[in-house]
Amino acid sequence: MTALSAPDRLLAVLAAFDHEHTALCLTDISSRAGLTLTTAHRLVGALTEWGALERDEGGVYHVGLRLWEIAALAPRGLALRQIALPYLEDLYEATHENVQLAVRDGCEVVYIEWISGRTAVGVRIQVGARWPLHATGVGLALLAHSDAAFQGAYCERPLAAFTPYTLTDPVRLRRVLAEVRRAGVAVSSRQVTDDALSVAAPVRGADGTVVAAVSVVVPQVDAQVAVLVPAVRLAARGISRALGWQPHTPVQPRS
Repeated sequence: MTALSAPDRLLAVLAAFDHEHTALCLTDISSRAGLTLTTAHRLVGALTEWGALERDEGGVYHVGLRLWEIAALAPRGLALRQIALPYLEDLYEATHENVQLAVRDGCEVVYIEWISGRTAVGVRIQVGARWPLHATGVGLALLAHSDAAFQGAYCERPLAAFTPYTLTDPVRLRRVLAEVRRAGVAVSSRQVTDDALSVAAPVRGADGTVVAAVSVVVPQVDAQVAVLVPAVRLAARGISRALGWQPHTPVQPRS
């Protein structure tokens, strides 16, 4: 087994934390990072001193605020969220359902904002959560506007199923992506949970390329897609304009 470099060991310590493991003791960090306890102790100490990790009174470690400060500088993170938030709030007021904003990171969609009401259908996401692109409305909107080579490679990879309705057939997925491009919206029904439907639309940056996607998630049983589509399109268009996109801006061709 190849020994990890010093930077890789530091990243392994940080990667030990995720949405299911937000608080870890030193032994857990050592185990999840694949490091000796001595090495983990040294690296955790350095990260804690810098502020990337914080240690509570019980000796348990959490992600530190210093990482939040750094992450806030990401143009596809907090900055995009702040620009989009007024339009997301408008979409929520119009629907009182789950409203989401997401970006693509490799083969996954990452949620950077989520607004939900007490009566909204339950969803299995939170800010920072990741899901495969093919299984969500925002993911389909982002995948459909990715370059052709990436789409082709994605359709050939194993497609995870979360419900009996999850889109896992590559031929059907290609047809769905073509329809998303034609219609300008993605409709994803019962893909992650069997009681929810999502309508998503792409968000464009100043150069016309798709940089994010916005969606609303509603109960599948009484979803009024024809009503939701214009509302989601309006929100996506508003965010796009706020990012500097104009309707006459030539869209960058997919390679």
